[in-house]
Amino acid sequence: MANSKLEKLERILSKKINKGNINYTIPDLWNAWNYQGDETKRIPSQELLVNPYRFYSELIKNYILPKKAEKLDYHKSLSKVKKVKLNKDDLGGEWVRKSVLYSIMIRTSSAWDHDRSFSLDISNFNGMKETGTFVKTLALLPLLKKMGVDVLYLLPISRFSLKDKKGELGSPYGIANFFDLDPNLKDNMTGKLMSIDEEFQALVEACHILDMRVVIDVIPRTNAVENDLIKEHPDWFYWIKASEAGKYRVPYVKGVSNTVSPEPKYMEKVYDSTDVQRHINMFQKNPKEQDEVLFNKLVNESGSLVEKIEKEFDLKIAPAFSDHINDVQPPWTDVTFFRMFLDHPHDNLKYLKNKQANPYILFDTIKSNLFPGKEPNEELWKTLEDIIPHYQRNYGIDGARIDMGHALPVKLLKRIINRARSVDHDFAFIAEELNPDNAPHAKDSGYNIIIGNGFWMEPRIWEKKLHKFVYGAKDIELPMFACCETHDTARIAGRDGGRNLARMTTVMNMLLPNLVPFINSGQEVYETQPMNTGVDCGPDDKYKLPSDDLFYGKLALFDKYAIHYLNHDRWELADHLDGIKKIRNKWLDQITDLKYYLPIYFNEFDTTAVGVSYFNPKTNKCLLVVANSNVFNDLQCNADISKLREASNNYNNTGKLLYATYEFGRDYHDFSPDGKVHFHLGAGELKVIEF
Repeated sequence: MANSKLEKLERILSKKINKGNINYTIPDLWNAWNYQGDETKRIPSQELLVNPYRFYSELIKNYILPKKAEKLDYHKSLSKVKKVKLNKDDLGGEWVRKSVLYSIMIRTSSAWDHDRSFSLDISNFNGMKETGTFVKTLALLPLLKKMGVDVLYLLPISRFSLKDKKGELGSPYGIANFFDLDPNLKDNMTGKLMSIDEEFQALVEACHILDMRVVIDVIPRTNAVENDLIKEHPDWFYWIKASEAGKYRVPYVKGVSNTVSPEPKYMEKVYDSTDVQRHINMFQKNPKEQDEVLFNKLVNESGSLVEKIEKEFDLKIAPAFSDHINDVQPPWTDVTFFRMFLDHPHDNLKYLKNKQANPYILFDTIKSNLFPGKEPNEELWKTLEDIIPHYQRNYGIDGARIDMGHALPVKLLKRIINRARSVDHDFAFIAEELNPDNAPHAKDSGYNIIIGNGFWMEPRIWEKKLHKFVYGAKDIELPMFACCETHDTARIAGRDGGRNLARMTTVMNMLLPNLVPFINSGQEVYETQPMNTGVDCGPDDKYKLPSDDLFYGKLALFDKYAIHYLNHDRWELADHLDGIKKIRNKWLDQITDLKYYLPIYFNEFDTTAVGVSYFNPKTNKCLLVVANSNVFNDLQCNADISKLREASNNYNNTGKLLYATYEFGRDYHDFSPDGKVHFHLGAGELKVIEF
């Protein structure tokens, strides 16, 4: 392939092999492709001591490139590589419904203490980067292929701000420039011989060669409080006095419950609130409007513009906060909202005491989809709608999740989606929609799938929320993530039920109807420490690790952190998924088409068993997927599958146990003449039977 960035990377690394006799270790999970360099040594920690230049160059040369077809341009989206043909009226992006997604934060997921110095260094003693990079992420691809993953879902990779940062490194969601990659993801091994853009291009190219797609996280509703757009467009943001920043808080509305969605019926009460009036009065004109000459002078000087504005104007960009009324969350100090309209929300003008009020952040201005103004900020909208096409043109990405897309103006969201699909008709969109009831709206907006609430439902086995999630999935308008955790939630292995629960849900998620398997980085090695405590976390979740662990009390979204790839039984889940993916691939057309699905209901009252079934009308074969959600005790149960037999015209009484958590495959004979089947399930066990 002409101008292959992956081949360029391989050549650069190969030429440096003679410099690689250094103290450089990797976790053995990074060697799922069976690298056997002569220098390789397994040390007592179970890490592998390798020559990094030889390891990564041979990974490219011996594992990835042999799968490359000649004359194909893998820098394009995979749908373009495959020349996927769609009709004019086809939605596009529907491939995501049949995918398995792996959520990865590059900085964390490919981080490792390579020199064993008990610290995670940006540049260690040998000059090697220990936080994650695009180049090192290549080492994870063989493991992900083993697990059945075919979509790499990247948490934000754009350059972010360190102003008012959280933690040691700051949040990647505090974007400073949408069109620049985070320079910290550049690898030291290539030095100046390769740019960070080329290294990301190489990663995407590698994924496409391996038949994997790449989806990115896009954040068009918020921006960092220190960002590149302020220089040209201070009017795109909301300003308060710097001297009053300590008084800035989320306004409280009396007579409204906590964490209430800002519906129109509450708006009169919101604007009547004395605390809301206090809050609105804090906002000021932007610095350029106050003194354009002074502002331009500050722009042309060196140094931090926001700090100079604070000093000369006594102004500061106002932090963002939740769009829900009386949300207990404090303001998000590192990010702010874009000013989507140049006027106030039109429908609420009648409640605004001072019609000449300066632009302000409030529940309705945040939810600009529900409360638009009359004057769209057109120049801003054009900038936001070009973010995704930029990544399509330059890197060949395949899809995107839109952060807070529900709070974007309806017309802007439509423009963003349509613009991306004009570049690539088969581009997929994931909605950050947690409420399944809103799936119809997401569908109408052009999304392919939604996140949904699996992360909250699946862990709650004792309240039967898992049952409700599995059996109710068929009724949701769009597929949801089949997931038991995300980067914002508590870890499934850290919850009641531990590894049994994690194993059962992770494997079962591969075979559920109208759901898209989603694996969070670290989930495969039973990581217990959450990456963030933003959703469904308790006060102790931040301290799941032993107190002497290097990352005790750290959160990957903000701090230096490496996944515990040396955890006991670290290969277990990958091995289970390696087996289950073969079943999934064989039955994929049936699993993803509700015409061939029937729920399995059990005879026992209030059982902890949960089950689904599928049939293939061409072969008359059936697939039974049953699990015991009691992760502490085994279970005997019976199910009537007469409807499945009728639908499939299959009355066989002998089957094959294709997968079981605690036993090998075997013939399965526990069928009865009256249409029932018997199961004995261990604690948290999943069984898959084909007949």
